[in-house]
Amino acid sequence: MAPTFFARHEAGGPMIRRLSQIIGGWRTGLPRPVLILQAGNALNYFGYGLILPFEIIYLHQFRGFSTSTAGLVLAATMGTAAIVTPPTGALLDRYSAKAIVVAGSLASALGYAGFAFVDVPWQALACSMVSGAGIGLAGTANRQLIFTLVNREQRAASVALARVAGNFGLGLGATVAGFVVAAGQQLSSFQALYVFDAITYAGFALIVLAAVPIARAVTVPPTHTNGSGFRAVARDRLFLTVIAANLVLVVVGHVFFSNILGPFAEAHTSVGPAALGMVFLVNTAFVVIAQIPAVRVVARMRRTQAFAAASALFAVALLAVLPATLIHSELAATTLLAGVAIVLAIGECVHIVVLGPLVADMAPAHLLGRYLSVFGLMFTAAQALGPAIGGLLLQTSPDAVWWGGALAAVLAGVVLFRLGGRIPDPLRETQSRQGVP
Repeated sequence: MAPTFFARHEAGGPMIRRLSQIIGGWRTGLPRPVLILQAGNALNYFGYGLILPFEIIYLHQFRGFSTSTAGLVLAATMGTAAIVTPPTGALLDRYSAKAIVVAGSLASALGYAGFAFVDVPWQALACSMVSGAGIGLAGTANRQLIFTLVNREQRAASVALARVAGNFGLGLGATVAGFVVAAGQQLSSFQALYVFDAITYAGFALIVLAAVPIARAVTVPPTHTNGSGFRAVARDRLFLTVIAANLVLVVVGHVFFSNILGPFAEAHTSVGPAALGMVFLVNTAFVVIAQIPAVRVVARMRRTQAFAAASALFAVALLAVLPATLIHSELAATTLLAGVAIVLAIGECVHIVVLGPLVADMAPAHLLGRYLSVFGLMFTAAQALGPAIGGLLLQTSPDAVWWGGALAAVLAGVVLFRLGGRIPDPLRETQSRQGVP
């Protein structure tokens, strides 16, 4: 006899409950404006993903720049963003972040549109500076805007959702770009990618302008003991140590993969453009799926342990790139690099969800904008140093990108692990209240 409806429903009950638990793990409880903002971020990152894996390839093969010159042009983007970031942090401690996000996004739109039509290095450098100024303004203000739209308990979830939105857009964009480049490796294909990237920056500005309320940070007057301005930030040696060690982790664990793996794989492995796009899709798709549930997993780890785990994962993944140069089968080499992408994605999930809330926890309320600007400066500096160092190594000693990066990741992890109880840690504080050693 066939099972009755109720019997089938009862048998499927555990599976349904399990599926509900999985879906529940992706719930963030974040307010609607934050969800809208992150949808805009996904659009913005889709445009950036269209160009990210192929920037050096475009400037080198279609504009005739050397790889070192192309790397320096890309470094100028984030170098300019780094210069703009500190004064943006000072503004954010006084004014709303919304207008700054809009202005910065429009500036980046102008800069990336110009990239489609550069002929000589100085033109590319000018476009880099314009787009970099926009990134410095909008990137710092966007973090401030998000943190002023959530409470302290929602910070980790907001950071996780930002990573999901960014990686979803980035992975989809890189995948689409891979097929576009594979279908027609010609100048017009790359020009179209840059123009569409500019359109997504402008679209993000419109979304923020229309759908996100003005959120003003709470200003706390400084006392004689806590100080004010960037001098107070500079005196926080513990915070600067955290930032310096994480700068290394971002360079080797994030930037080398996103900026250097593409030209390295094209020159030294059998992986083609379409397969390379799929490698990036694997990385970003894994982050999209795992990042929000990872918030609950990482919450059961002490922050120093999470940093150590992330650095170890980065080191293993970087070293695993090297065997791909010995594999002649495109499928096998692509599979290996996809494994590298997954290991790096796990490291990213752990790393970012710890680092963002830690910075906010370490910042005095009246200096939140400045602390977040230094946090943003770390990312822009990493994105400037990564292409410059990686581009130079690609020209002189390509394998050193990966074994040198692995060594740097391990050293940074050791520094962070040794900080121990000196950094704020919700798990340790909870255990102390419960009497757990």
